[in-house]
Amino acid sequence: MRILILGASYGSLLSTKLLMAGHDVTLVCMPAEAELINATGTTVRMTLRGEDEPRLLRSGDFPGTLDAVTPGDADPAAYDLVAMAMQEPQYSAPEIRDLLKRIGEARVPCMSIMNMPPLSYLRRIPVIDGDSLTDCFADASVWDAIEPSLMTLCSPDPQAFRPPEEGLNFLHVGLPTNFKAAAFDDPAHTAILKTLEADIAAVTLDGKDVPVKLRVHDSPFVPFAKWSMLLTGNYRCIEADGIRPIREAVHSDIDASREVYEWVDALVRKLGAGNEDAVPFEKYANAARSLLKPSSAARAIDAGAPAIERVDRLVQTLGRAQGMQSDTVDQTVKVVDARLQENRAKAKT
Repeated sequence: MRILILGASYGSLLSTKLLMAGHDVTLVCMPAEAELINATGTTVRMTLRGEDEPRLLRSGDFPGTLDAVTPGDADPAAYDLVAMAMQEPQYSAPEIRDLLKRIGEARVPCMSIMNMPPLSYLRRIPVIDGDSLTDCFADASVWDAIEPSLMTLCSPDPQAFRPPEEGLNFLHVGLPTNFKAAAFDDPAHTAILKTLEADIAAVTLDGKDVPVKLRVHDSPFVPFAKWSMLLTGNYRCIEADGIRPIREAVHSDIDASREVYEWVDALVRKLGAGNEDAVPFEKYANAARSLLKPSSAARAIDAGAPAIERVDRLVQTLGRAQGMQSDTVDQTVKVVDARLQENRAKAKT
């Protein structure tokens, strides 16, 4: 199959898994990234289970083919699936907005691996009023181009980042968990995901299993399990006067963390999720012990970003619509609002 992935940083993790399974991938990225990737490929650093030292997974070593293009040169009609791996505010850029329009016109099925679910996907959930959520997005109108039936959501559970000392084509995987995707409305589109799931699962390296699988679920709520993790750890990395590692955000006050986690979990259940869609707090808290860096959202704010993905505000808004409120979530949103406002004010000076 041919897969188009918007975003070459986190997207290179999914692309590597697809290349190893024999599929062809095109990454959509900035000109400098595209030039580098077309010249030397991508490298993902990841530790296999049972090994002490990480492996360097180079795109050129695998059966699938990889290339990279800028947004204006992408032809979505030539692909079987589009994966969206950029930060939500980036979709407001004119060239990306235009690409989304062409993707919608081509009617290619889309799978988001963003933390922030596209508004198109949220409109698939009957109890959610999509029009009430527009203020949570950098520009909600960009998602009008993609019909809800053509959009699914895949929880970006694997933790990965681009080390500042490495090149634009390098990604380090810190927590090699699985991507968890919801099924499409159309069984034919879900069949594409099932094929990719099976092909990725069959890959071995030197006879060893390779972590980070794609898991396809019937429930549309499975990807929402990530919200508890984001509100407990990722956004609470952001403090009024700095940032802190995810591990510290979770474990410095484990009782408060449990309270936030279970509040968000209760919200998702109220939206329609079942017991089988949830991830127990203990499992997340244990995984968070290995997350020694601040979240990508925290690092972006600390670097002066004027906008980030606002899952914190999305969850707060959905909670209010369901008659639910959390002091800790409200405080988190307040801190993030203040830090972003400060960044915007600095950008104007």
